[in-house]
Amino acid sequence: MQIYLDYSATTPPRPEAISLMQQILTQQWGNPSSLHEWGQRSATVLEQARMQVAGLINAPADGIIFTSGGTEADNLAIMGVARCYSQPQHIIISSVEHSAISEPAKLLENSGWEITRLPVDNLGWVNPNDLQNALRSNTVLVSIIYGQSEVGTLQPIAELSEIARSHGVLFHTDAVQVAGRLPIDVQKLGVDLLSLSSHKIYGPQGAGALYVRPGVELVPLLGGGGQEMKLRSGTQAVPIIAGFGVAAELAAQEMSQETPRLIRLRDRLFDLLSHVENLQSTGHPWQRLPHHLSFCLPNADGEKLSGKTIVRQLNLAGIGISAGAACNSGKLNPSPILLAMGYSDRAAKAGIRLTLGRYTTEEDVDWTAMVLQQVLQRLTPEPVLSKV
Repeated sequence: MQIYLDYSATTPPRPEAISLMQQILTQQWGNPSSLHEWGQRSATVLEQARMQVAGLINAPADGIIFTSGGTEADNLAIMGVARCYSQPQHIIISSVEHSAISEPAKLLENSGWEITRLPVDNLGWVNPNDLQNALRSNTVLVSIIYGQSEVGTLQPIAELSEIARSHGVLFHTDAVQVAGRLPIDVQKLGVDLLSLSSHKIYGPQGAGALYVRPGVELVPLLGGGGQEMKLRSGTQAVPIIAGFGVAAELAAQEMSQETPRLIRLRDRLFDLLSHVENLQSTGHPWQRLPHHLSFCLPNADGEKLSGKTIVRQLNLAGIGISAGAACNSGKLNPSPILLAMGYSDRAAKAGIRLTLGRYTTEEDVDWTAMVLQQVLQRLTPEPVLSKV
């Protein structure tokens, strides 16, 4: 039995996206910047995809800037705003951002910019009052992740963006994990910038998008031919972007049925694992991504029983999940997300994530719960199952 439960890492491209990509690779392969018929056929495909992606988040089509993925979209948001200023200013992020935000912020900090990292509570939630108190006269951007990829917590983006907007500060959110799983309306959220990724919504890898509210100025990261409204130079990957577009359109159509199904499966798996001793759920219990479960073993010996150990054991059983802690140069480093949430180093080395998707069944969930309990029982010195 093969069970894939790592849909937050990537999703399998849906057949409709693959079919369209094959068609474009063989029939509509022109450069969309070319004025002749071949180029204009590709330009039409590109603009169709732009409208499809815009429709997923209720944005104007000319507000969609295609990138190589969510990471580039995040970098364009952070660095694109920063490059508008000749002198270092102040940016606010959360302490649980994806590295595609936290790493550019570090680079700016090393260049003299002031970076405030808002704390989170033990559920990974940002308090809007903390944002209110952190704003300064020289704050130029706030970037708060919408749905945290490791622990699943959803942030109150509409409330946070309103605080930023009331001070005349731009607001960006990384919505890579939320798009296609929960409805997004950039008008209601009030955001100025929002990042998306194709391969998180059953599109191909290699495409993403940054929504840029009309009137927001960015300085591009790349010099070149001025494609994508002069914000992202380089010939667009038309087949991949087309696959992104059709995946976005289908995600929007299917969300009303798929999201409740995922929530039911997620909650079923939570219930099946709720009686496992020493397995503690992480993130917000209900303000969380609909497909997302995360846990840690707070009393585990991180050197002997880590999240990566559990991942490897489940992989041997044909089940794919992921871990939060990173291993560099042979040394296991605790998850910075769990550390920011107040977990100990030991617990932060023993975090795991299970994420469900459109091919996950109830049988998959039941089998995974049984196997995970058996793995923990075998790896943990003391019994991990309750008396029930």
